[in-house]
Amino acid sequence: MRAVAEGRLPNTSESFGKHIDRCLGCRACEQVCPAGVPYGQLLEASRHELLIAQPKQTLTHKLLRFALKNVWSSPGRLRLFFRVSRLFRDLGLASLLRKSGIVRLFSTRQHFALALLESSRRQVRSTDKRRSSSKTEQAPASVMLFKGCVGEGLFARVNEATKRVLEANGFAVESPETQVCCGALHAHAGDLDGARQLAQQNLEAFAGSSTPIITNAGGCGAMLVSYAHLVGGDEAQEFSCRVRDVAQQLDTVTMRSGENVDEGVVSYDTSCHLLYGQHAGNASLKMLKSIPDLNFSDLEGTERCCGAAGIYNLLEPQMSGQVLQEKLRNIEATGATTLATGNPGCQMHIGAGACLEGKPLKVCHPIELIDESYSKAGFYSEKK
Repeated sequence: MRAVAEGRLPNTSESFGKHIDRCLGCRACEQVCPAGVPYGQLLEASRHELLIAQPKQTLTHKLLRFALKNVWSSPGRLRLFFRVSRLFRDLGLASLLRKSGIVRLFSTRQHFALALLESSRRQVRSTDKRRSSSKTEQAPASVMLFKGCVGEGLFARVNEATKRVLEANGFAVESPETQVCCGALHAHAGDLDGARQLAQQNLEAFAGSSTPIITNAGGCGAMLVSYAHLVGGDEAQEFSCRVRDVAQQLDTVTMRSGENVDEGVVSYDTSCHLLYGQHAGNASLKMLKSIPDLNFSDLEGTERCCGAAGIYNLLEPQMSGQVLQEKLRNIEATGATTLATGNPGCQMHIGAGACLEGKPLKVCHPIELIDESYSKAGFYSEKK
């Protein structure tokens, strides 16, 4: 990076492109760097440089650029895309097409993409059609929920569970209608201009308030806290300071204790961006272990990336697959039947890997297990 910045190495260098492309961007290196180098920001800047100097011409890269520019940047088109994706998933068409083996004849990458979509389905007990009962009669503290694009598009149940659990612990939850994608996928792909446009829209959507902005996705949270750097200015700085993972917010109160959940042996894998971007990995684990008598098994290497890394699993499938295999072996060693992780990309990636290996592993967000625990404890009542 320094060599390119100083003009000692051209930005068209094959070596520069190869090394920047193959980096997961997990940011684990930041935690052990004695100089405190913000590597994640430098990586995104380098990918922006590559996007200009070495635009990839493969079909996958062309489709990605088209989707980020014409779908992810348009809320209406994005909602339509996810509506069709959910229909395809919920009708079992993704599973049917994957199992038929037809897609594999054309591309293993498309075969894996179907498994990703399939693994976004609900896998633990549902508490739909319920609302939270207030924890106290005191006026609830206000928070604002950032729903995310993939979060709301494929994991709306996680947003609903987040809202119920927060309300059950004394928070009043709002969610601005004009919020958009956080811009993480754009930044990972080097499209910093697209990321800034989305960031500006979110700054406007959440403006006029000092209440905490709550996320339940490590990737989104890490991106939101970086707005201060990405956009600059006092408004972006204040916004970034308001961002908290749901586990961090719940750690500010004494959480209600629910009932045990019947999900077998449970383990937990820490999202890299939750751990290294938001520094909230321990808070999420603490939240999960608040479930009484939870049959929990520690996962070796939980601090290591699963290989999803935003869109890395689609752009570098071979390298991503090698990283995923290590994660799956470690999960298998725990004897877990349910794995909780705090990021939708990680959830789909690990779930897809287990699915393709024929392993009966359920993958969910930790808040879904808290939600189930609260439901069993009777903290919810039927919606009116």
